[in-house]
Amino acid sequence: MRLTSKVLVSAILACLVVLVPLGGASATDAPSPSTSPSAPTAAATPPDGPYVGVTLRNSGADGGPIAGATLTASTSDGTEVGEATTGPEGRAFIPIPERGTYVVTLDVDSLPAGIEFAGSPERTVNALLDGGNFVQFQIGVAEKVGPSFGERFSAAMVNGVKFGLIIALAALGLSLIFGTTKLTNFSHGELITFGAIATYVANRAFGLPVILAIVAAVIASAVFGWLQDKFLWKPLRSKGVGIIAMMIVSIGFGLFLRNIFQYTFGGSRRSLSQYVNQGRESYGPFSLADKELAIIGVAVVVLTVTCVVLMKTRLGKSMRAVADNPALSASSGLRVDGVIRSVWVLGTALTGLAGGLLAVNSQVNFLMGFKLLLLVFAAVTLGGLGTIWGALVGSMIIGIMVEVGTLEIGWWPGVPSSIKEVGALIVLILILLIRPQGILGRAERIG
Repeated sequence: MRLTSKVLVSAILACLVVLVPLGGASATDAPSPSTSPSAPTAAATPPDGPYVGVTLRNSGADGGPIAGATLTASTSDGTEVGEATTGPEGRAFIPIPERGTYVVTLDVDSLPAGIEFAGSPERTVNALLDGGNFVQFQIGVAEKVGPSFGERFSAAMVNGVKFGLIIALAALGLSLIFGTTKLTNFSHGELITFGAIATYVANRAFGLPVILAIVAAVIASAVFGWLQDKFLWKPLRSKGVGIIAMMIVSIGFGLFLRNIFQYTFGGSRRSLSQYVNQGRESYGPFSLADKELAIIGVAVVVLTVTCVVLMKTRLGKSMRAVADNPALSASSGLRVDGVIRSVWVLGTALTGLAGGLLAVNSQVNFLMGFKLLLLVFAAVTLGGLGTIWGALVGSMIIGIMVEVGTLEIGWWPGVPSSIKEVGALIVLILILLIRPQGILGRAERIG
């Protein structure tokens, strides 16, 4: 029995001697993960040398880290140099061989379910440091989709029609004055500013609602037009001052008014107490705010009534008669000076209304009329000097061109908003090259 036990122990020891070398050989022969030829992966801590660092957080929810997202770094020619997976803190460090330009790509499919991704999954990073070079991705924020071309076009058309109607009120006043006196009034822009400032003063200083403030501004503008003709333009006409000299006087008068406005009103922009910010409501293919509907409605009604008055009433016929031939009108018994004064009152009132509506549409500034003067001249010239309908047609063309010209259409990049008036002036030049008298003007022989 004692011998048998000794034999059993000896057999067990012999087996152990054989198995230990075999296990050691197996462990040594197995390939080590560190010698794998695959691309390097990120370490849990920043590695030595240059690397790209990424931190992913869910910006659309609680700002928590995003783990398990895969990122790769490649050279500009597409060669992959590293790969990483974000850890529990949402961080990943991708070692790069050297400084340079790399493209970091996020595998969107590796993001957790329910996470929204915005923008391009690729980011270009210029690795200029031997340490960390960081890049960001918008996670959890849906990519904003801009309005379609149809929506942008309809909005531009609404703004163009609204702007064209405001210009039409001022252009009609300028056309009436030019038609009866042949004076190109360069102070007409300041009459727009006068209406806007009068609206602001009536609204802010006297507390009138905007509608009543505009009515007060129109009345003040009409009185201002009467005073201009009474104490400035009629004395010049009575002394036989030529049209060129009167035009120079209008330039000086405009400079005088502009400086008065700047001194009394100031150089800052100011808003009315109502209708500053309003949401737009949908009306079929168009979206308009309540104040925009009011501006368009008031302008259309006033322009229609003015045209009916000029075409059907005795005063309107007298104005058209003086515009056609002042000497013949005087010999027929018309009081030419009285008609001209009525024209100044009506034309200045219309221009003051344009300034009031412009104050509702935007902010009040002492230069707002001066900036609009060139477009008013362009509208009157485009439609035909001295013609009522020409001023209206030219104003609508100018207003729509100013707003629609900023849209990107096919190969057309659009006119920058800062110089959007240039498009309308180019159209003016092109049309006048083809038809110098304007769209509805009459061709006349000069000299």
